[in-house]
Amino acid sequence: MRHSPLFLTLCLCAITTLPASAQNFADPAPPKVEALATVPPPAPTTQPGLKFYHAPKPLAKNAITTDWRQFLGVTFNAISPETPLLTDVSKGKPTLLWEVMKGEGYATPAVIGERVVLFHRMGGEDVVECLQAETGKRYWKYTYPTAYEDRYGFSGGPRCQPVSDGEYIYTQSVEGKIHCLQLTTGRLLWKRDIVKDFQLKPNFFGVGSTPLLEGDILIVNVGAEKGPCVAGFHKRTGKMVWGAGAEWGASYASPIPATIHGKRRVFVFAGGESQPTSGGLLCIDPANGKVDFRYPWRARRYESVNASSPVIIGNQVYISECYGPGGVLLDILPDGTAKQIWTNRALNTHFMTAIYKEGYLYGIDGHGPRNAPFVCIEWKTGKEMWRIEPEWNETLKTADGERKLALSPGLASFLFLEGRCLILGNYGQLAWVDLNPKAYTELSRTSLFIADQTWSMPALSKGLLYVAQNSKGIDDSPTRLLCYDLRGTAK
Repeated sequence: MRHSPLFLTLCLCAITTLPASAQNFADPAPPKVEALATVPPPAPTTQPGLKFYHAPKPLAKNAITTDWRQFLGVTFNAISPETPLLTDVSKGKPTLLWEVMKGEGYATPAVIGERVVLFHRMGGEDVVECLQAETGKRYWKYTYPTAYEDRYGFSGGPRCQPVSDGEYIYTQSVEGKIHCLQLTTGRLLWKRDIVKDFQLKPNFFGVGSTPLLEGDILIVNVGAEKGPCVAGFHKRTGKMVWGAGAEWGASYASPIPATIHGKRRVFVFAGGESQPTSGGLLCIDPANGKVDFRYPWRARRYESVNASSPVIIGNQVYISECYGPGGVLLDILPDGTAKQIWTNRALNTHFMTAIYKEGYLYGIDGHGPRNAPFVCIEWKTGKEMWRIEPEWNETLKTADGERKLALSPGLASFLFLEGRCLILGNYGQLAWVDLNPKAYTELSRTSLFIADQTWSMPALSKGLLYVAQNSKGIDDSPTRLLCYDLRGTAK
């Protein structure tokens, strides 16, 4: 395989094994922790903007279900064990159970038990709402002011999914404000402003890396200029327990945990706005912040970020970006260092997370919305098996007749369920696809709505699919959160 001079430069300086001891960073502003008295949780009530249509089907007796507490779900790789599910949408969209008005933002909702946490922006306020999963009724709402303006004209709302340990909910806004709220009541336990605390410089699209809850630690890609790059905060106090790295800024990729050679580690693909440009992969011990190795990997182009979360299979990790070097597979060695297996530019993921299945990786190459084909590569070698850019065309009926729309999946999200892939496209289309290395095989497809910027990963829990419509629909439908019944019947 031939490599460009950029690849060779990266390879020469790629692996740096740091000292075994963690770096010593002081917490610049430990937050105040509130004393929360025991109070009964509020009952759910119908709020303005809620439309309820149907109750869901009962769960099958043999159903396997999970919460959606962290980014990419229970397995941290967009692969869910939920079953049975409705895996054929050829006869039309799944049953819409309820919908509720949603403001600005791209944050995926979290689902914890029978509660859904929606994080969005309404006017000059960031809003955290806790809703009943099957009805959309509201338990509580928490708000605080925001004045963020996106320099490129994109949404001014949050990008980060709320995460939860089952007792508290943690949110990080586009302005870097972290709030810890009691799940049952919405009361504030602690809060902190990482942009102010760590004197962060602006990033292209604000703060957008969803934090990770690992044990008692909330792990955040902070990206302070002189470190820490990554910080671990105690989930009950908000105080920084450790800091790690001083080379790179914050990215838009979320930290991913894994057990490597029997040891728990967290992989952070850092690197956002910087001049000169810098970024790459950090392998961190979540217990103390010790960095096992760092691997530089970011485009030299200024207008670029690392935004696609690492994919970890066994003792190997794959990272990818779409404006420069592309993808690389690393083998993590027992001594905590890493060895490069291969690099290529066949699957240059932007902010979607590629899906691994039986020795192959499937994802979207490029930043779209056009020229963003689906690609399959072999995990072991990086060999491209196939690529295709499907045309998901739609016919819209209007008062003036039929209007044909030439659409594509674009910046889609992939979810692997029941041995097949559920794809939510850039314009609100939903498709079931068979993932195999021989060819792209579409099984069934429908349109939930037609609206661009459908970039939020859908959340799936207990057979219910939560989809965020982030922009006004072609039929003038408003921005909203929709809950669909994807429950199947016993097999």
